[in-house]
Amino acid sequence: MIDRDAVLAQARDTLNIESHAIDRVAARLGDEFVAAVEALLEMRGRAIVCGIGKSGAVGRKLAATLASTGTPAYFMHAAEALHGDLGMINPDDIALLISNSGETEEIVRILPLIKRRGAGIIAIVGRRESTVGRAADVALDASVEREACPLNLAPTSSAIAELALGDALAMALMGARGFSAQDFGATHPGGQLGKRVLLRVEDLMHGGDDNPMLSLDTTVEEALLAMTNAAVRGSVAIIDDDGVLRGLFTDGDFRRLMQRETDRNAVMARPISEVMTRNPTTVLAGTLAIEAVNIMDEREFDNMPVVDEDGRALGMIDIQDLMKAGLV
Repeated sequence: MIDRDAVLAQARDTLNIESHAIDRVAARLGDEFVAAVEALLEMRGRAIVCGIGKSGAVGRKLAATLASTGTPAYFMHAAEALHGDLGMINPDDIALLISNSGETEEIVRILPLIKRRGAGIIAIVGRRESTVGRAADVALDASVEREACPLNLAPTSSAIAELALGDALAMALMGARGFSAQDFGATHPGGQLGKRVLLRVEDLMHGGDDNPMLSLDTTVEEALLAMTNAAVRGSVAIIDDDGVLRGLFTDGDFRRLMQRETDRNAVMARPISEVMTRNPTTVLAGTLAIEAVNIMDEREFDNMPVVDEDGRALGMIDIQDLMKAGLV
């Protein structure tokens, strides 16, 4: 049986040490960091992130974060660089080298080769006076007082410091570029984040033959038939001669109508304009689909008419389609 208190104490100690390491990195940020951001902003090529071991794992994550937030980047394994991957580097690129010791053999060996290819070098190192730190055009200090490992051996605090400093660099670049939520969505079209900032109501709405629109003199019986055959069940839009939305007739409207009236035949023959819901809640076609979800959720709607800037009816958005799109 494990010692519960000892386990929790070790875990908290680890988190506290790593948190302290990040605080120290933040306190050291200054001109070198700004210079790194400026160099990457002005870069005409790509950021080649390079590391090995735990620093390599950090590098893969950093390359992915940079690429998805507006800075072209890819990861190059330091060992593979010695066997042909150096050919990826061009003079317009910047090599972003990660090494806690600053003396990683594979990275030290490729330093002169990177310089020979004419690329710039930014280093994230635990010792700025190391070989890698001195060779870099800009060296960012990711040093830590100690590892969170009880033996002070396994890369823990140092890896977290590198990771956090890399994220800080990527986010500073993102802000400096004016990278927007729409830009972010364009690089994440297949995920939930992308859908939230890319999908618009017009992309999901039912229009044309899928969404019958009825005139003001349509009867209740005709409206029920149209509603039954529509792709979006449960409501139909009522428009005037100019196509402007004037009302909405729903199955709920019909049920409430039948509860009030006793003459079924008279009800079915009534003009829809007398019983429809006037001035219904609508949504513009260009609205983000996630905003439509919020409106429908707040008001407990199953569907909602879609209009243009002039109020002309364009279609109907249905909660089922929003659910299929993964927005609900």
